[in-house]
Amino acid sequence: MLVRSTRMAVLGVVAAVLAACAPTQHATPTATHVDDYGTPIGTQPVREGGDLVMGLSNEPDKLDPTTSSSLYMRYVMSTICEKLYDNDASGNLVPQLATALPDISPDGLTVTIPVRSGIQFADGTQFNAAAVETSLQRHWKMEGSQRTGEIGPIDEIEAVDSTHVTIRYKEPFAPLTAALADRAGMIMSPAALKESEKNFGDHPVCVGPFKFVKRVPNTSIQVARDPLYYDAKNVHFDSITYRIMPDAKTRSANLRSGDIQVGDTMSPMDIDSLVKLPQLRVLQSGSFGFQGLYLNIGNVDGAGKPVKPINTAIAKDARVRLAFSLATDRESLVKKVFNNWYDTACTPIAPRTSYATQASTACPLFDPKRSKELLEEAGVQLPYPVTMQVTNTQDYLQYAEALRDSVAQGGFDLRIVPTEYSAMLDAQKRGTYEALLLGWSGRLDPDGNTARFLTTGSSGNYSGYNSRELDEILGWAAHSTSAAQRGALYEQAVRFIARENPFIYTYRLRNLTVHSTWVTGIEVYADGAVRLGKAAFVADRKG
Repeated sequence: MLVRSTRMAVLGVVAAVLAACAPTQHATPTATHVDDYGTPIGTQPVREGGDLVMGLSNEPDKLDPTTSSSLYMRYVMSTICEKLYDNDASGNLVPQLATALPDISPDGLTVTIPVRSGIQFADGTQFNAAAVETSLQRHWKMEGSQRTGEIGPIDEIEAVDSTHVTIRYKEPFAPLTAALADRAGMIMSPAALKESEKNFGDHPVCVGPFKFVKRVPNTSIQVARDPLYYDAKNVHFDSITYRIMPDAKTRSANLRSGDIQVGDTMSPMDIDSLVKLPQLRVLQSGSFGFQGLYLNIGNVDGAGKPVKPINTAIAKDARVRLAFSLATDRESLVKKVFNNWYDTACTPIAPRTSYATQASTACPLFDPKRSKELLEEAGVQLPYPVTMQVTNTQDYLQYAEALRDSVAQGGFDLRIVPTEYSAMLDAQKRGTYEALLLGWSGRLDPDGNTARFLTTGSSGNYSGYNSRELDEILGWAAHSTSAAQRGALYEQAVRFIARENPFIYTYRLRNLTVHSTWVTGIEVYADGAVRLGKAAFVADRKG
């Protein structure tokens, strides 16, 4: 108890210091668009069979739940690799391969997960608690895993019988269930892992409505209906083809022509015209995620490795990073570039979630004058150059150009380097960048939006940021079982991040997905994943 009291006292001092240093802030504007998550098929008549074609806005990384860091991988895996838990349309956590929410011991150190029985993986292997243990062990211990930090300070994982898995913790870990509603909860066939563990992503095998068929790099990914799936009667398509289409105009044109029936991440430049077409339906939802700039502070040998100093002013001096944040006119950029479809984002806490408060979502004021003053205090010559890699797609490039104009007012010379998405992910992990304009699809629990990116040694700490104080704050937020205490700690974390700026939050997109009215049952929630597994062509479709 003495250690805990001492730590909490330290956090109180940290909070007081940060509150004194925090810049003036204003509340994040509220979205004016109406959410439409799509509608389950229910009892409506549908046509059995057929091949659905989806225009996918970027090439996914490897289809491996343990190592992936790509949103677009989640689109594909949502049809072939179910999780222990899922989010529903209301943002609630619900069982998927589990049969109920976890049972947690009074001290928070033992978590027992009941899992399904009598079902099979796509290769015929039996799904049971031992298979769940195998996948969770891999997520926890495999070298290069992106999931280790997401599932917390585990002491032991054990299948106690055929339908129950127990996770024992060194300290309580409140975000676990939310983490298991994403890639950390995807369960892989133990037979497939034994056959080809390191190359599992080349031919993934899981439990899902569909099973993997083939991938043509930079072109397409195909999946086919899995007859072994436990709910096969509610799967309708014969196959789904994900066609790689990074250009938003191309996706829009193919939707209009009917060559594809679904397109994700549609551009705000096109959405106003698409919404008027009777043959198309626009689905939209707010997002748990954020877009912004990773600033490389100490990622020299790769994310998760010990940090090393980088001899640039923006890496060494928090005043330079704060200056960049103050020179970013978030609200004007969203209105100008995205026709006001997107929202500003200034912190990792998603609006309309249980931990969103005015203090935890507030934005710094646009203040280019103060930005220049901070640069002068830091002793750098103006304009200060920053090289930023950005995905070479229309929306990102237009935003980058507008951002360049904004930060120029604050004394920066932003140099834009258009880069392929897969190369961006590689640079992010290896640390071969100065600044990256890239986003995160977001998680329901704030731990998944914070600790992964900001905790010392995390495999997702792409900025190479290292702070004992922030580690303490985020650690206690994850280990606390009190919602009120967690909320207060995340407010402290937000104040800290606003001072240090290892990541500069800029905007929060709306998940804009368009599909043909020939198709029904497609759903898109705030977690960003497009759900196609139970969709179908409508019964009266011609041809």
